[in-house]
Amino acid sequence: MKGIILAAGAGTRLSPATLPISKILLPVYDRPMIYYPLCTLMTAGIRDILVITNESDLENFRRTLGDGSQFGIHIEYDVQHVQRGIADALIIGERFIGGDSVCLVLGDNIFYGPGLEQLLRKAASFDGGALVFGYRVPDPERFGVVAFDGDMNVTSLEEKPEEPESDYAVVGLYFYDGRASEMAERLTPSARGELEITDLNRLYLQEGDLHVEIFPEGTKWIDAGTFDSLLMSSTFVCEEERRIGGKILCPEIIAYMSDFISREELEAWLGRNKVNDYFRAIRDVIRLFLVFPLVGLDSSYLTIVNFEVPSAASR
Repeated sequence: MKGIILAAGAGTRLSPATLPISKILLPVYDRPMIYYPLCTLMTAGIRDILVITNESDLENFRRTLGDGSQFGIHIEYDVQHVQRGIADALIIGERFIGGDSVCLVLGDNIFYGPGLEQLLRKAASFDGGALVFGYRVPDPERFGVVAFDGDMNVTSLEEKPEEPESDYAVVGLYFYDGRASEMAERLTPSARGELEITDLNRLYLQEGDLHVEIFPEGTKWIDAGTFDSLLMSSTFVCEEERRIGGKILCPEIIAYMSDFISREELEAWLGRNKVNDYFRAIRDVIRLFLVFPLVGLDSSYLTIVNFEVPSAASR
């Protein structure tokens, strides 16, 4: 499966902060925002990734992520020259996708919680149409809304309905089979001149090939595209990392835990960066790996879970 991060857009909701730089490169706590959707794809086991951005921001993204080899992945870049909507990413990325299944994630969406790794890896093996994710919200009329029956079959998909049929919003994470680019090319622009992702999902629904998964209890979803949610994102990551005493949604750690890179490769990458709180915390986590025998891992949730202190006899 391929992965696409859509990191284009004018960033008008965050202007004037986005006048000098893409909103997807603004910091969320101690790292650029794009690290978080990157972690989503890596947690799903996806290593071949396309970043789509604006022409003016392209070199900034290249400087930030390079070719991805420091994370054991491969990153390519492309440009959305005209803001034509989310579904346009699948047309821009058609050559990159090459008829494979693909996961599209929005650059300002952050996902975190228990069981997320298992859910994403299961989704990455999906190849039977389109798979969207529902997240219960108190104000569904502000979002695209998915309704489904007791067997999790999608019954309707509406964009900002006045009377929602459910309280589940569709989040910015979509899994598609190899038809995605071809089906996106069948779309016509909406009244606002964009190829709407909801319209693409409706095409799959009309063919009986739209499926829904609900995030488990405890999952955190943040659309960091407003000033309030951007601040909330930073506060949440900071407080959660202090609570667990480690790092969350960290591409270096996910790469190491997923065997994308070796310890030697990680140490080499850390050595090329000046020591600060971010890189020091990663080193601390790696030291724990060497000291404690690991019983279970969930790279999307906690850095280390369910470990036991070795007895004196085993040291």
